[in-house]
Amino acid sequence: MSAADNQRIATLASKRAVHAAFAWLHLHEPKLRRWQMECMAIPAPPFGEIARAKWFSQQFEALGLSGTHIDGEGNVLAELRRDGDDEPDGPVVLLSAHMDTVFPIETDCTPHEDGSRLLGPGACDNGAGLTALLGLAAAMQSAQVKPACTILFAANVGEEGEGDLRGMRYLFGPSPYTKRIRAAIALEGGGNATVVDRALGSRRLRVTITGPGGHSWADAGRPNPILALSAALIAVAHIGVPRHPRTTINCGTISGGTSVNSIPALATADLDLRSISALQLDHTELAVLKTLEATLKTESSGQLRLHVERIGNRAAGELPKNSPLAHSLQAVDRHLHLATESRIGSTDANLPLSLGVPALAIGAGGIGGGVHTLDEWYDPTGRDLALRRVLLLLLDASALAGSGSLVDSGA
Repeated sequence: MSAADNQRIATLASKRAVHAAFAWLHLHEPKLRRWQMECMAIPAPPFGEIARAKWFSQQFEALGLSGTHIDGEGNVLAELRRDGDDEPDGPVVLLSAHMDTVFPIETDCTPHEDGSRLLGPGACDNGAGLTALLGLAAAMQSAQVKPACTILFAANVGEEGEGDLRGMRYLFGPSPYTKRIRAAIALEGGGNATVVDRALGSRRLRVTITGPGGHSWADAGRPNPILALSAALIAVAHIGVPRHPRTTINCGTISGGTSVNSIPALATADLDLRSISALQLDHTELAVLKTLEATLKTESSGQLRLHVERIGNRAAGELPKNSPLAHSLQAVDRHLHLATESRIGSTDANLPLSLGVPALAIGAGGIGGGVHTLDEWYDPTGRDLALRRVLLLLLDASALAGSGSLVDSGA
């Protein structure tokens, strides 16, 4: 961060339109709260985000954004274009928030209020981010803020679990925006000063063991896939993983069998491997595969079959400290008197970071708890501070992108 970075942010923050946008965010908390509750009430499980997507499309259209549409993967997209922007191939800065939650479709998502708190599944993750997405778009439209390059607003699909970043994979894959995106900012959960600028790598493996099955009495002695899988998982749990770089192995689900008096023909388990090191993640995955194969050979006498499918893959990465986007964030936080809380995490920012696109995930203000549980809650008190932070960062990133200088030094 240089004196030039600080001066650039100070000048940006002093603009009349930016002040008007700040005022809108401060004065319209009741509207933000109403949006958040409406959004929360619409279930959005992985691969089931369409109802929430239609609601978002209506909100984007009501705000008067350009080119609102739902793309081929289910992301809801809209643009805030710079003045006179008639370049269909010009640079854009992506501002996104994921629509999906971890909760199945039958979950009662009706939100409740308890004082200043909003209670309900997805209240913080990612009700906070989605509300911020709408609030920032509304504030910029109301104040007639003109970005230096087009801002692409995206309520995207597929961030959670088996979604495996499919929304981001589309935006940075077959989407017509792929070559245009110069930087990506993902709105994720609460917090005024939090930022995820280091991408936690993960591999998700579905382990399936199959066998002949049979009757628990008449066919006693046949190998049992559930018992073999259990032995394999215990062996996997004893694989040594390093503390540095921090690496973890978790079994999140296990299933199989049809009745208590049957030898099952199939058993499955889902494993989650994580590491801050891409190389260590490769080593850990190989160790898991070897352990599974060795255990099955011992347990089954060749009568059981092992199949391992990779159902998720998120690359590790980080935003270089000398990146212009990193310098911009530091200058914004200095201007707002925030102590930047840099964190590592698995977010939508993983995908662009793995491709060398400057990216980060940033808190949308307020505080929350009980994330990924039915007791999730979010308190938006004072969230306009975080939204001012995001707005300044977004506008500065668009200016850097518009001038062609938003490139990671040494990347």
